[in-house]
Amino acid sequence: MPDKIKIVALEEHIALPGLLDAWAKAGVPQIPQLGFGDESFARRLRDFGEQRLADMDDQGIDVAVLSLASPGVQNLSAADAVVAAREANDTLADIVAGRPDRFQAFAAIPTAAPEAAAAELERAVTQLGFPGAMLYGRTGDKLADAPEFDDLYAAAARLGVPLHFHPQTPVKPVLDAYYSGFDDGVGMARSTGMGLATAGLGWYFDLGIQYLRMIFSGVFDRHPELQVIAGHWGEVVLFYLDHTGIMAHNAKLERPLADYFTQNFWVCGSGTVSERYMRWTSEVVGTERMMYSTDYPYTFGTRPGGFPFLDTANGVARSFLEQAPFSHEEKAAIGSGNWEKLTGHVTANR
Repeated sequence: MPDKIKIVALEEHIALPGLLDAWAKAGVPQIPQLGFGDESFARRLRDFGEQRLADMDDQGIDVAVLSLASPGVQNLSAADAVVAAREANDTLADIVAGRPDRFQAFAAIPTAAPEAAAAELERAVTQLGFPGAMLYGRTGDKLADAPEFDDLYAAAARLGVPLHFHPQTPVKPVLDAYYSGFDDGVGMARSTGMGLATAGLGWYFDLGIQYLRMIFSGVFDRHPELQVIAGHWGEVVLFYLDHTGIMAHNAKLERPLADYFTQNFWVCGSGTVSERYMRWTSEVVGTERMMYSTDYPYTFGTRPGGFPFLDTANGVARSFLEQAPFSHEEKAAIGSGNWEKLTGHVTANR
């Protein structure tokens, strides 16, 4: 009988007290989806103890790589982002130290202060033992391919750690142009921030186009060793590579477009329990470039107004992988082997 597959989940969110305070001071809507209030969901998002461990056991997750809920510190001023990121990373390091068998963490990076961003990544990796960082696409009106982030990308490539990108809400002109005019709750519900503009569709387009901008603007040609983790089965772009690839010649890329995804990207499902998407991802990038995530707690359990097809409670996270149409060796690689291959040089020194 094959050995039990170990599952390391890479997009497992947490809301820390210091971040909630910083968000509140910045005027962020104080909704449960960000960790505010006493609803069960908000409490799960803030928890890093018994409740989270019980939920991990229920899902079949062995190790959770914790990261701040979106947009992390990337909606704060430069000065506030530097302070909040450092405090968050120190707190995350303490959480990991308390249960190193169950937790790892992605560093928060103060991209609003580019000169400090690379330094904080270096500190998080070399002093705190983090295996990488979580970024959230835009920083204010600056997209991920902005030249001021080159030092950060160079540092990640030099340190050999991946940058996991997570979506955030599209900018207001996009919201107004594409997602307005619906009844409340369709375009974007005021009370939850959910709708077509976010979890329905907008998040994935917003980040997917930034991946393409990073490629077409030469980020990966300047930093060929840079490794990026994409959630939600590649944020839409994998499904259109045959079309988008014709632009590679126009952009004078050094490689065919698909090569960037098989050499610089790793792809997770983010709790989207879809065998069709999983199969397509394996066709495009190969199982050797796939990893696992549940997007906890956003996909956990059956929630009012939630997404039943994303429900990763009651062992679905594990059973989805175990029943995938791959060999046992491929499933084990997706579950944890690829992650350990990518980051083992960092985690071995913790």
